[in-house]
Amino acid sequence: MSTAQHFQGQTALPPSRPTDTRYDPQYDPLVMPTPGAGRDYAPTYWVASAGEPPPDDGPVLRDMDVDVVVIGGGSTGMSTALYLAQDHGIGAVVLEANQTAWGCSSRSGGQGQNASGRLTRSQWIERWGLDTAKKLDTEIRTGFENFRALTQEIDCNAFDGGHLYVAHRASKVAYLQEQTRVRRDIFGYGTRMMSAEELRENYCDERDAHAAMWEPEGVGVHPLKFTFGLMQKARALGAKVHTASPVQGWQTINGVHHLQTPGGVVRAKRVVVCTGGYTGQRMTPILKNKLLPILSNSVVTRPLTDAELNATNFKSQTFLTDTRTLRFYYRLLPDNRLQLGSRSAISGADAERPVHLKLLTDAIARKFPPLAGIQIDYSWWGWVDVSHDMMPRLTRPDPTQTVWHALGYGGNGVSFSTWAGKRIAQRVAGKDQGQAVFQLPIYSSPLEYPNFFKLFRSEALAPFRRLGQHFLYKWYWMQDEL
Repeated sequence: MSTAQHFQGQTALPPSRPTDTRYDPQYDPLVMPTPGAGRDYAPTYWVASAGEPPPDDGPVLRDMDVDVVVIGGGSTGMSTALYLAQDHGIGAVVLEANQTAWGCSSRSGGQGQNASGRLTRSQWIERWGLDTAKKLDTEIRTGFENFRALTQEIDCNAFDGGHLYVAHRASKVAYLQEQTRVRRDIFGYGTRMMSAEELRENYCDERDAHAAMWEPEGVGVHPLKFTFGLMQKARALGAKVHTASPVQGWQTINGVHHLQTPGGVVRAKRVVVCTGGYTGQRMTPILKNKLLPILSNSVVTRPLTDAELNATNFKSQTFLTDTRTLRFYYRLLPDNRLQLGSRSAISGADAERPVHLKLLTDAIARKFPPLAGIQIDYSWWGWVDVSHDMMPRLTRPDPTQTVWHALGYGGNGVSFSTWAGKRIAQRVAGKDQGQAVFQLPIYSSPLEYPNFFKLFRSEALAPFRRLGQHFLYKWYWMQDEL
């Protein structure tokens, strides 16, 4: 039989153990092949407050033959393994480069919305028409309810208090009024507008607000505890989770995928890629130049005193986002700390600069003046996977290859990642044939490189992608603030 090489990310190396497990704050998936092997977590609030990680199956220590490999140990990967076992009787092997939920799932804001990707429901209608938009709404809503049910089964500090979308300028109020109308009148949600005074009286004294849209579908979670719970469920049903086992090379020989890890080659009949914003350029040509990883910076303050809670009138843990293009997301945590994040840094090497921390602390002072200068106990950043049209893709990109992926959430994957795992498990198990739902755009159309950056697709021009992003951010900032 002939041997066909699918891809080899690096020259295959003999089994070895990782030697440097320190957290690397400058890791950048656009320019680095892998995020390391067995590296420590980022110094996030979630890591500090999650307790000891539950047991996993340790690193790969030998060559092995398996049926299904899931690459990536975040909430999507763990959900995929869970539903492969629970719904289809398939015991998958999860390969995680570093620690369980090392990427997005231990660095996100933990805001579980009735959404996926960055497009609004009115944009769905504009792009795909009302009929498709309604079908997509049913799918996303079903996924949110599935997530909501999981948060009641898993100890993850869930707060089911809805979501507040805050108009940061008076000119944004009409926009929110239209979004409220679309959600209420077309899709049947209990969404409503509230005045800035109602927001400040009943939720928090947010001084940047001119009005807000409240939607009842929103659950804030501790994302690391949540993913730990998914892993425990998956392992209880027979899934294996190998940490410190990055895929450093990939060949497909006679239909079998040979995945090189530091400890041995894992040979798999089927592979699912669930690496989110940490998808390296050299993992597989199927995904090269198909996502733009962008950074999200986050902070958590020290606990607020009773006097500060009174001064800011925090009465709820309902999470908030504002209407900036480079949006801020924020909420009061169960231990009375304020969490806030946004987009600022461009590259991994740039992320540690004080200017990005200042953007967040200035936002705290603007939104909640009594907290100006408050001590920041935790500061971190993480990578978000952005697709060309700001919507996810759960698909098999090459029908000749037994490879699937679930990627492209654009920062809205906290809730939908679990449903993505369920749907991609169906596809891997061959249960997607003839089902109309898989004709929706997120299941039937391919990932493409983000339109703005197609000019910089070649490797020679790769450094200019970040330059283009820098100028785009400047433009967004002018639109948001001037």
